[in-house]
Amino acid sequence: MAVEHSTGTSAPAPGDQTRIHNIGYRSYDGPRLGRAYARRSLYSQSLRGSYGLGRSVKSKVLPMLLFVVMCVPAAIMVAVAVATKANALPVDYTRYAVIMQAVISLYVASQAPQSVSRDLRFKTVPLYFSRPIETADYVRAKFAALASALFVLTAAPLLVLYVGALLAKLDFADQTKGFAQGLVSVALLSLLFAGIGLVIASFTPRRGFGIAAVIAVLTITYGAVSTLQAIADAQGSGDAVPWIGLFSPITIVDGVQSAFLGATSASPSGVGPSTGEGVVYVVVALGLIAASYGLLMRRYKKVGL
Repeated sequence: MAVEHSTGTSAPAPGDQTRIHNIGYRSYDGPRLGRAYARRSLYSQSLRGSYGLGRSVKSKVLPMLLFVVMCVPAAIMVAVAVATKANALPVDYTRYAVIMQAVISLYVASQAPQSVSRDLRFKTVPLYFSRPIETADYVRAKFAALASALFVLTAAPLLVLYVGALLAKLDFADQTKGFAQGLVSVALLSLLFAGIGLVIASFTPRRGFGIAAVIAVLTITYGAVSTLQAIADAQGSGDAVPWIGLFSPITIVDGVQSAFLGATSASPSGVGPSTGEGVVYVVVALGLIAASYGLLMRRYKKVGL
């Protein structure tokens, strides 16, 4: 018969097994840079991301390719003007962005979802708002970043045209005036397209859906408006042509520059809106920009909850 022998020791109490280890966590004693620094950082990172900087090589291909596509026609025009000693550039500064609007639309469609859809898809927006940054800071940084990226895309070929015109020894005053008018036009276009693109992209976390939706809004509206303007002009209803132009972003920009910047209208009749009608165009353009900002604010207040 087996006999159990006691060892004379008892099991340790649960409390005796508890230990507190100092693993070196310390509080942050450095400077608190605050909301302004966070907003600037988000702006710079978003702007860099619009051209794939700081990201993979694959992310750089499309934006850089579109940038080159925007600038190459301008370089060719400059080369022809210098070689033939032309008295004027083949295209006005204010006309260039309208001609290249398909490339601009593709850029907006590719980069607006990249700017906001990824944050929605991976649910990182609440993490932004857990820091000093607020909804207004996030929206302003994203809006300003995409608008700045668009301005770089559209202003760069104008700069190429301007430098080439000076090399061709065209009139300095005329070229400087046209260049300044072109910059005003593309600045308005950048704000308008950035606002519309971000609003559309902010409603879907899927980048592919965002790209398709932005392309549809920017290209289908332009095609529909151009067709209706052509029909109205062919039927002798020329007075309706300027009002039809209010239903497409690119024709809104074209109407503003035709009314106030001395540009030739891209409408089928070639006649832009009058000064009074141009005021309506300006109000609609600014209203769309303000409405885009307001919609983004409402959207991200809901997302950040």
